[in-house]
This record gives sequence, structure tokens and C-alpha cells, in this order.
Amino acid sequence: MERLDHLEHLDKHLVDELAQVARETVRDELREQTRKQRRTAMLYAASGAVALYVGAALALAVGLALALGLPDWAAALITAAILGAVAYVLRGAARPAASRPTAGQAETVAGHDMAAGGTAPVAAPPSGLGTPYPPMPPVAPGAVGTPEPGAAPRQDDVDPDQPHHRA
Repeated sequence: MERLDHLEHLDKHLVDELAQVARETVRDELREQTRKQRRTAMLYAASGAVALYVGAALALAVGLALALGLPDWAAALITAAILGAVAYVLRGAARPAASRPTAGQAETVAGHDMAAGGTAPVAAPPSGLGTPYPPMPPVAPGAVGTPEPGAAPRQDDVDPDQPHHRA
């Protein structure tokens, strides 16, 4: 039994040593990856700063070219309008497609689903293949005990547990 106790001590020492080696390996790998990502981020930031200066120089060139034939204030105003239009187009291009209205959002009007009551949805699905399902009638056709459309329901047909909706 004493031999096993001695082996347990060796196992614990081996496990601790393996855990320390694994921690050091993971730490070194993360340090190397972080160094690469930091370098990439610095290059992107420098690229963005240079692009900003290029855009400023281009705007100045456009303004000076316009100032040859127009008053300075008009050239500056036209340059600002051009830059505003470019910014608006870029903002629209940067928006994800999920934030734009979809056909599913157009189906609901004032909180009511347009497919209820047997009518087809107003908008087609994003696939453009028409309605995703056929329109459903409010009640099963030919069901026993159902009143004709437009006729008042009989007293026996009214279920007190069903919610009542007014048209």
C-alpha cells in the first residue's frame, strides 16, 4: 500500500508539470497571435489615416478647379455637396441587408396580418416566387353547422370560450 502512495505523489507531480507546460505553450501562442494582430491593426489604421489625407487633397483639388470659373464660396459649397452625396452613398452601402425593410415586414399593416381571413399577403416573399402558401378560408368549406358567409351565427354555434373579435 505504501508503494501506491508513492506513485500517487509522482502522478500529481507529473500532472502539475504537464499543466505548466500546456499553460506556457498556450501563452506563447496567444502572444504570437496578438503580435500579428497588433501589426495588422496598426497597418489598417495607417492606411485609413493616409486615405483621409488623400480624400482631403482630392476635395481641395476639386474645390480649386471649381474656383477657376466660380466664386470661391460657390466652389466650396459644391465641393461640400459632392462630399455629402458620396458620404450618403457610402453609408447606404455599409448598411447590412437585414436593416432594410423586407417583404415580411410589409405584410403587417397596423398590427394585423394580411393573410388572416383568407386573403393573400400583400408582399411576395424575398424569393420572388409569389405567395409562400395558398390563402386559407376562415372556416373549413362545407363544415356541418357553420353559417353561410354573411349570415348571422345561430345561438348554438357561438362558443363562449372563444375570444370575440369585432370587425
